[in-house]
Amino acid sequence: MKSTCLFLVLCTLLAFRSGDNNLEIGAPIPKAEVQLRDISGREITLNAARGSNGLLVMFSANHCPYVMRNQDRTNSVCAYALKNSIGVILVNSNIALQNDEESLDAMKAYAASQQYNWFYVIDKKAEIADAFDAGHTPECYLFDKNGRLSYKGAIDDNPGNADAVKVRHLYNAINEMLAGGAVKMSSTASMGCNIKRY
Repeated sequence: MKSTCLFLVLCTLLAFRSGDNNLEIGAPIPKAEVQLRDISGREITLNAARGSNGLLVMFSANHCPYVMRNQDRTNSVCAYALKNSIGVILVNSNIALQNDEESLDAMKAYAASQQYNWFYVIDKKAEIADAFDAGHTPECYLFDKNGRLSYKGAIDDNPGNADAVKVRHLYNAINEMLAGGAVKMSSTASMGCNIKRY
């Protein structure tokens, strides 16, 4: 009985945490002025990374198998966003591994291997991941030119297999947002590696 009560209390607390931090469509960019260390050594904020047409925030990592399977798709959609004046910032919130494979030096090496030409920042206390209620890598959040959330979720409908993709969710969201309308599928389930907070 005691263990059942403890389990129910724990579930309630977890549900409260999730509900409290759940970022809804239309919400402003959270923690938009927090200084984040980029692989260049510069400090940058989410607001400063914005382009004239908005901002794409993607939670990412160096060694996650799902990130690796999505390398080409990540590079393609980030370049597409930049081409359309949407700022791009990748966020590494794996604080449990920041002294090892997810360190800033490891991030620099990974970004160089992928030829990133956008921001890749370290989220030292998982403060940004917590504010976004992000749970996976890769996981995407697209904000419009007014800094309001237009889309959240996966890059496409098959993160494990590029050859089996039928719907390119993030591309569709970018195009619909740029056209000035509401994003039809504004929220999708993201699948990937868990962000290593502990």
